[in-house]
Amino acid sequence: MNEFKVIQILKNDLGFSNSSIEKIKKFNNYLLQYNKSYNLISKSTEKDIWYRHILDSAQIIKFIDFSKIKNLADFGSGAGFPGLIIALYNENSTFHVKLYEKSQVKRDFLRDVKNNLNIKNITIENNVYEKEVLADVIVCRAFKKLEEILSISREIVKKPHKLIILKGKNAQSEINNVSLESNYSYKMEKSITDDDSKIIIVEVKQNGE
Repeated sequence: MNEFKVIQILKNDLGFSNSSIEKIKKFNNYLLQYNKSYNLISKSTEKDIWYRHILDSAQIIKFIDFSKIKNLADFGSGAGFPGLIIALYNENSTFHVKLYEKSQVKRDFLRDVKNNLNIKNITIENNVYEKEVLADVIVCRAFKKLEEILSISREIVKKPHKLIILKGKNAQSEINNVSLESNYSYKMEKSITDDDSKIIIVEVKQNGE
């Protein structure tokens, strides 16, 4: 799927504004330029970046009620997928996105993007394990296995929250391999960019709710 078709989906189906699309275009150009020197994304996916990375990330917004959340965290943000795309979708001053990334090179890239595109609703953080995370929603793409993600969120996110995790064809087997606690509920949605991929959505409630 080419850039034009993806942009039509972003605008008509997902509700991205024209200003958001323009910033995504600039982000895309900046990423491709940076990727010539650093391996931020696989070079084999560059020609399909709008479909493989941007739309794949953007589809998450269908599962977020922005009227009810203030803070979103992206664990293992890499080159900004999906957290940066979500931040560009909703640049409201009351909504904030934290991008957690352990790679110094990728953090430097994200800071450059933040400054060059004047994105005011994101911060870039180092190791996700360093401190308690205050988030209403946590998103992950190509991060860790579901069992590890649940363990991390259980340790460092103390309040009720939602996990939205982009997974490949092994999504069901990963769910089968974890023992969800009584205050966890989950559902699985189809990805719009890959028939074999899934989106795992986990609701973590307070005990007793």
